[in-house]
Amino acid sequence: MKLLFDQNVDYRLVRLLADLWPESVHVRDAGMKSSPDEQIWDYAARHGFVIVTKDSDFRHRSAQDGHPPKVIWIGLGNCSTQAVEAALRRLHPALLAFHDDTATSFLEVSD
Repeated sequence: MKLLFDQNVDYRLVRLLADLWPESVHVRDAGMKSSPDEQIWDYAARHGFVIVTKDSDFRHRSAQDGHPPKVIWIGLGNCSTQAVEAALRRLHPALLAFHDDTATSFLEVSD
């Protein structure tokens, strides 16, 4: 499972979570720092990434278009990078199951 962290998610998560998701990338490191959502969506779909975002536009697009790519929406509000890291670590088994579930396109991470 490869995660593509959107621009509204801290780029440091790539390094912080490399032990669980070593092939993950942040959009800035993929040359898409200021790219529109459509370009990020297409890139994720073509390269087998799951998008990790706080952007509600991806949530709506996932509901409308399905997958690929799948979307993990960080619904933790205004929180620290450490809180996002802790949530993703805690939910690691559930995220792997989500990735393997052929029927589900969207997963919300919340308290």
